Amino acid sequence: MLQNSSATAIRLGEVAWKRLQVLPGQTVLETAQLDFPLVKAETKFLVQWLEGTNRVLGKTEVLVYPTNLLAQLKPLADGEALGVFDQQNQLKPLLKSLNIEFVNLENSGVENFSGRLAIVGPFQSIAQVREGLLNQIQALAKKGAAIVWLQPPPEPLPQPSPIQRERKKLQPSFYSVSESTNTVIVVQPDLVADLPDNPQSQLNLIYLCKLALQPETFHFPNLTTQP
Repeated sequence: MLQNSSATAIRLGEVAWKRLQVLPGQTVLETAQLDFPLVKAETKFLVQWLEGTNRVLGKTEVLVYPTNLLAQLKPLADGEALGVFDQQNQLKPLLKSLNIEFVNLENSGVENFSGRLAIVGPFQSIAQVREGLLNQIQALAKKGAAIVWLQPPPEPLPQPSPIQRERKKLQPSFYSVSESTNTVIVVQPDLVADLPDNPQSQLNLIYLCKLALQPETFHFPNLTTQP
């Protein structure tokens, strides 16, 4: 295992895995669990797969992230508690482990929250989205809160025909809706999939919370190349 920097690769150690015998032309799928050191920022590692002691069979590049990424949510709340509606119990344990204060909106009611930032979801299915939730989110936004609303996955169609599959409604990965002077960011579930264990999903959530608090104006992409 090697840790990559901009200039050098530092050897961290070697771990014995298992003995494999592969026939000519045979493909074998295996998994290996590795322990990486704690890091303070996104860090690149390189895993080399060896035969014996020095023959490199292959390489795997790995990005390792800090375990406290969601600590960045705390300053966004500006000294107030976060509002969290999390029936799946995916986000609340992460916030507790980081000592981030939050209000459980399942108990207190979404529309009664008086803080600056609220996160609604994730949901396992549409059935979990209780009746009247949309009206409560709209009322909360009008009171002054920025909201990130994580959508449930769509209900599967029963044996859709090829034409139905082609006509499936195209959805942006996220979009913003203005309520008075505040913003609700509506987010498709793929952006925050496997939230407790997926660093990219956690980074996505942080970005979306920042966007809810400070909406951006989107521009055409700049495709010109710099010499």
